[in-house]
Amino acid sequence: MKYLYEKDLRQMKYNILTSTRHDEAVRAIAERLGMSDAKLRMVLIRRFDMSLLENLESRWQMGQRHAADGDPVAEELGYELFTRFIPLMDTETMQTIYSDTTTMTREMPFEEAIARGKERLREAIRS
Repeated sequence: MKYLYEKDLRQMKYNILTSTRHDEAVRAIAERLGMSDAKLRMVLIRRFDMSLLENLESRWQMGQRHAADGDPVAEELGYELFTRFIPLMDTETMQTIYSDTTTMTREMPFEEAIARGKERLREAIRS
């Protein structure tokens, strides 16, 4: 290993995510998504860089305050929260899930459509 950027940063990222405030944020995000804390941590370590992980807790707080746009489907799925504030998925994937879930709300009970939409969210985040 010649350069710092070649270093495996997984342990450092894990240490960030298990610090007190970050751990609380990870647990809250995992609960919101219906995932286990460990699986979410693995996704965050794999996808996010160090600076994004360092700011995860403040991004979570800001997202909770400012990500609501009045659309109940978008709010339940966390459309803006998980694309803008905590970018766990790209906007195109979220838009597809949102559109499909909105269509499902017309054909079945709202809660069931949201549950199916959240399952697709979890699948997209894990992949």
